[in-house]
Amino acid sequence: MAAYEKRRAAAAPAPASAAGSGLAEPARAAGDGLESEAEFLLRAGVTAMVREALLKVLEARPEEPVSFLADYFERLVLGSPAAAGEAAAELPGPPQRLARALWYVRLAHHSHRTAFDSNAGAAYEVLGAGGRRRKAGVDGRLYSELLRRICQHGGAPAEAAAALLGRVRCRDHEAVPFDVFRYGVLTCFVLLEFAAKADALFGVLDGGSGAADGRVCQAVLHALEDALGIGHVALPGRYLEAGSRLGPDGLALAMDRALQERKLSTAMSREEFLKKATALFVAKVKPVE
Repeated sequence: MAAYEKRRAAAAPAPASAAGSGLAEPARAAGDGLESEAEFLLRAGVTAMVREALLKVLEARPEEPVSFLADYFERLVLGSPAAAGEAAAELPGPPQRLARALWYVRLAHHSHRTAFDSNAGAAYEVLGAGGRRRKAGVDGRLYSELLRRICQHGGAPAEAAAALLGRVRCRDHEAVPFDVFRYGVLTCFVLLEFAAKADALFGVLDGGSGAADGRVCQAVLHALEDALGIGHVALPGRYLEAGSRLGPDGLALAMDRALQERKLSTAMSREEFLKKATALFVAKVKPVE
């Protein structure tokens, strides 16, 4: 009898301790009909949201993934409180759709072409979502407003932004195809980067004083215009490449020639320099037909 009781005690499973209940409790709770962790995450949309976030990291391949994810989730909260993934329900009105579209197109730099194109496609779908009172598709009004917001949020010079929008916008009632949509969005982001490079260039010219020699500034602007070339280019990013070819040697030569001229010169402000530099870029942008 004693031997039988020993065998029965050895075969019986040991009860789960309270200290080790981290993984044991959910399984038992699921057996009791309660919701497990996996079921809760799936029901709350967290699983899809995290999966989408990881896909964005793989697409964009940012230099600082943690900061990218922090910014991603912040934009998710601020830009779309009612949607957490690609398959989110239609947003109720144009302001919400515009905020969501702006969030998408700002996720990845335009140089990451695959990620940028994917995000532009998602923004296009968000803006073009149909509803009870409107047909599906992106019209010129929403398209132009998105471009305006891109320039505004990026701090583009107001005059340059207005001139650029005049070249790439569509009429309010027109249906905007995706290739035109992508071109306009990309051009706005290139303008922002071009303006930032021009601002950094002026920082070299003025030496921190806030104003630079007008002769030198004009010489640099002429050299920049020559680097941009003649005519229009279908890919706006090519103008950034052209500007990059204006290396230190070319700038130094232009500045030296300007200083050798025996002409009276007035100072040029940062605002004036940026205005003229961005006007060079806008003049090269191919208008939307």
